[in-house]
Amino acid sequence: KLCGYLQKLSGKGPLRGFRSRWFVFDPRRCYLYYFKGPQEPLPLGHLDIASACFSYHQPEAGAAAAGDEPAAFEVHSPGGAVTVLKAATRQDMTYWLQELQQKRWEYCNNLDAAKRDSRTSPTPSDFSKGLVAKDNPGTILSQNASAERARNILAVETSPTDLVGEQAASQPAPVQASAINFSLKQWSTEIKNSMSSLRKGNNENRKSVFYTTEEWELLDPTPKDLEDSMALEEKRKHLAEGNKGRRLTSSAFPFDFGRIPHKARRPLKDMIGSSKNRTSSDSSPTEWCSGNGNRLVSELQLKYQSQQEELEKLKKDLLSQKELVRLLQQTVRSSQYDKYFASRLCEGVPKDTLELLHQKDDQILGLNNQLEKLNMEKDSLQQEVKNLKCKVGELNERLGMLMETIQAKDEVIMKLSRQLSECEDSTSSQSGAINSPTATCTNKELQELDRLKDNLQGYKTQNKFLNKEILELSALRRNAEAREREWQAKYTSLEAKLCQIESKYLILLQEMKTPVCSEDQSPAREVITQLLEDALKAEPSEQPEQAFFKPHLVSEYDIYGFQTVPEDDEEEKLVAKSRALDLRSLSLSENREISTGVKWENYLASTMNREMMRCVELKNLIRSGIPHEHRSKMWKWCVNLHVKKFKDSAVPGYFQTLLQKSLEKPNPASKQIELDLLRTLPNNKHYSSPTSEGIQKLRNVLLAFSWRNPDIGYCQGLNRLVAIALLYLEQEDAFWCLVTIVEVFMPRDYYTKTLLGSQVDQRVFKDLMSEKLPRLHAHFEQYKVDYTLITFNWFLVVFVDSVVSDILFKIWDSFLYEGPKVIFRFALALFKYKEEEILKLQDSMSIFKYLRYFTRTILDARKLTAIAFGDLNPFPLRQIRNRRTYHLEKVRLELTELEAIREDFLRERDTCVEKRDLISDDEEDS
Repeated sequence: KLCGYLQKLSGKGPLRGFRSRWFVFDPRRCYLYYFKGPQEPLPLGHLDIASACFSYHQPEAGAAAAGDEPAAFEVHSPGGAVTVLKAATRQDMTYWLQELQQKRWEYCNNLDAAKRDSRTSPTPSDFSKGLVAKDNPGTILSQNASAERARNILAVETSPTDLVGEQAASQPAPVQASAINFSLKQWSTEIKNSMSSLRKGNNENRKSVFYTTEEWELLDPTPKDLEDSMALEEKRKHLAEGNKGRRLTSSAFPFDFGRIPHKARRPLKDMIGSSKNRTSSDSSPTEWCSGNGNRLVSELQLKYQSQQEELEKLKKDLLSQKELVRLLQQTVRSSQYDKYFASRLCEGVPKDTLELLHQKDDQILGLNNQLEKLNMEKDSLQQEVKNLKCKVGELNERLGMLMETIQAKDEVIMKLSRQLSECEDSTSSQSGAINSPTATCTNKELQELDRLKDNLQGYKTQNKFLNKEILELSALRRNAEAREREWQAKYTSLEAKLCQIESKYLILLQEMKTPVCSEDQSPAREVITQLLEDALKAEPSEQPEQAFFKPHLVSEYDIYGFQTVPEDDEEEKLVAKSRALDLRSLSLSENREISTGVKWENYLASTMNREMMRCVELKNLIRSGIPHEHRSKMWKWCVNLHVKKFKDSAVPGYFQTLLQKSLEKPNPASKQIELDLLRTLPNNKHYSSPTSEGIQKLRNVLLAFSWRNPDIGYCQGLNRLVAIALLYLEQEDAFWCLVTIVEVFMPRDYYTKTLLGSQVDQRVFKDLMSEKLPRLHAHFEQYKVDYTLITFNWFLVVFVDSVVSDILFKIWDSFLYEGPKVIFRFALALFKYKEEEILKLQDSMSIFKYLRYFTRTILDARKLTAIAFGDLNPFPLRQIRNRRTYHLEKVRLELTELEAIREDFLRERDTCVEKRDLISDDEEDS
């Protein structure tokens, strides 16, 4: 996906400047949408790339200093509008230009295809899986071979950086400090996009970078400070070896910074300017203290030396005092030991023991003395190491100074060498031929030559790009002219056909209003017959060059594989073609508006480096419909979200194990599954014949589920659920989708033999009808119409074969994300959509007949979705669960009563001779 950060030049007057925007390319309409950020749902605007041209300027000398960045390029739109965009680097700019050129070339060449129909040729995607994905081959371009070769020669291939692509959504936007990141032109969109961030409390205190909280001023040095600094410098030079690593803490710079806390705040640039504009009339320290400087320095040196000598004497006295203290401590310890031994001797301790104690005491004293010596040696070594480190630091400083000196000398040598070479060149040129003087090649001229070479390379690249742009625009102009001629011919053909149809309608209307002939001789019957034949007539085979001039409004199959017009019933065929034309007209009108596909691209780009999670934004996007190219990915994610606990507890290869088991052992449900395979979706080309690819996949999934859930095994209705899932999912994912519907979404006994859960939902739906649509419910009650006979199949197979395919898959999008509550919403929405038409019907037969087909006449998915998720609110799930519990008890009591009646009947039949020949439906089936 082509997306990333660019800076767009916008605003007027002092607010004009570059603002960072997130750009996303929409291949459906060849629009480049720009948002305030990757997470924003609404775009600020768009650029029409199909009719635009591109250019950029090579920067002149000194352009960098003037602020003209080389990464800026221009998009020229029809009408003279010029949009200036700027990439972070020149490499990004080249990549954006080459990609936009390629997208424009592909899109405009696609316009030449004879079947440019978004409903029959959807945009292919890497995410598409299932049976539908195999029907979407890549778009075939009718390109000019010579133009394509020239484009390849002039192409400048560049790879993108981290600021281009879906991964750029996780990175911060490039900051442009000189511009305010707010667009006055799209203020309403900005406010809508900013409301969520404002609610989160992300307001930060903005402080200008040009002001500081406290004021600092550069003060002039006093004469005394100058004298002290000079004295310290002299001491550092003359007494460096005697000090041995001791560093002076005083600063050698003759300036001081003083704080002025009560001064008014002023810009930092003024402070910097004041320091720069400070007069340099003050003399240097050496010149300023020329009178008394030498005398002060000599006095300070003498005073410092005397203090150093006194410090050495004090250190020696300290060491002698420490030694005296140590000797006294030893004497005290020995006297204590003698006193202790004398007391023990008086107490009658053996003499041998006392001698042993004396020996140990002597050893302890010796060890203590040795330890003290080692400690003293350690201290001396540490001091020596410290002195050596200081000395190394001084040597490093000297080495740095020497390196700087050598570098300065090298520069002087190089300068002198250049001067010498210049002199030699001038001498040689003067001694040479006088009539052919040669210009001296100085260093400045060499630099100028290098700069000119760089500019030449830049101009070559620019020339290459502009030549390619001119070539592409010329080819596209020729294609547009040819396309315009073809559209004109097509328009003429359609106009002629329209005139013929209008003529026949006028004849028919005139005859209906004032019949001229008798009923038997009336031309109305012939006109109607002719109109029906024209409407249902198959298109004749045409030459490829003539195919473009005929309108192809309705194809044989839609993008999901469903047949648009049936072949057997003439009346149904006419209605189906009329419905397909209405759907085509509705889709063409919707394509003029901003597609939700851009919002989906934006959302998926923002989830590249983070896991997709449930959120309000995602729920609203899914309710508006998942784009065809992303439906496989989103359905799989929704299924995994609901069956994660089942998949985690299952062994690896669980589906394959069930499938192998179904092949090895006969299953009680396999016979019924085989009978229902071809009856699943006969109007879909993926399930229309025994050799269709979908039939085998459908068989595998149903057999695997019958082994997983033997309580249900197989129930009529499961085959249609799996068939719809297989259109966008692979076999294993379709299996888990069926597990989600049967074991997670729906209550128990929903697909069992008694269909207990389905009966309960019909009663819950009746309660909701009386609450949400009281007029319609009363109308049905008045004419004794049991509409649950129609809605029962809606709930059992989730509207399969009940609504048009576009609406069906939008319902399934929300159903797989939100659960069974969606079925109640859309069932009520279907009735509310046609409420007024149903209320006009005044007998039960016409009402019931209308209910059997009215859902196929609803074509506006957007209006139906607005009713389901807007007009029917609030719609709490807790209320549905409570009513399910209530009606479940009632249905169970009724089933218990029916079972008791059945047992009484069987008992009576066995005892009564006349009723022994009576058998039930279940016994007849068995």
